[in-house]
Amino acid sequence: MQEIEAKFYVRDLRRIESRIQQLDARLIQPRVLETNLRFDLPDGGLRAKGQVLRLRQDTEAKFTYKDSGKSEQGIVHRTEIEFVVGDFEKAKNFLEALGYQKLLQYDKYRTTYKLEACHIMLDELPYGNFVEIEGEDIASIRSTAKKLNLDMQAAIPESYSALFEKVRRNLRLTFTDLTFVNFAGLQVLSEHLQVQPAD
Repeated sequence: MQEIEAKFYVRDLRRIESRIQQLDARLIQPRVLETNLRFDLPDGGLRAKGQVLRLRQDTEAKFTYKDSGKSEQGIVHRTEIEFVVGDFEKAKNFLEALGYQKLLQYDKYRTTYKLEACHIMLDELPYGNFVEIEGEDIASIRSTAKKLNLDMQAAIPESYSALFEKVRRNLRLTFTDLTFVNFAGLQVLSEHLQVQPAD
């Protein structure tokens, strides 16, 4: 139940994918739209502790819990509990009946590859493109990043929702959901995210 991963902001996702294919990585999940709903209690208790309660819909619906975790050498370690649920809307209603409230919706397109011991996720978000590498340990993640010519010094410890808060603040956005519809026509630069490109 441990999630060990590194996240990178990239300018050219197609070039990264081309490199992944040259390395004979196996395509695990073709590009799919994810809808993520993050929940909290009315007092914001989960967020205050750095905990995440998420309901995701892609090819199936999943509940996920993550603890606050820790960052080491640009790589984040967190306890993650995730399981499939049968019905996205019923799962949403279930959480709301228990008093949880939707904190945020964030959407992304994700393509997933497997290269040796690591999973590589290519993520397209409304504010930019990212690569996540998830592995068994720091060494395997660093090795995979090197094969993809990604700079480990540029690894991002923050979550996508935390990056969204930076963009909201820097661009003075009033909407509260990270969706492609909300970002239509907006240009988001690396300085708005306060990150360095890793490619």
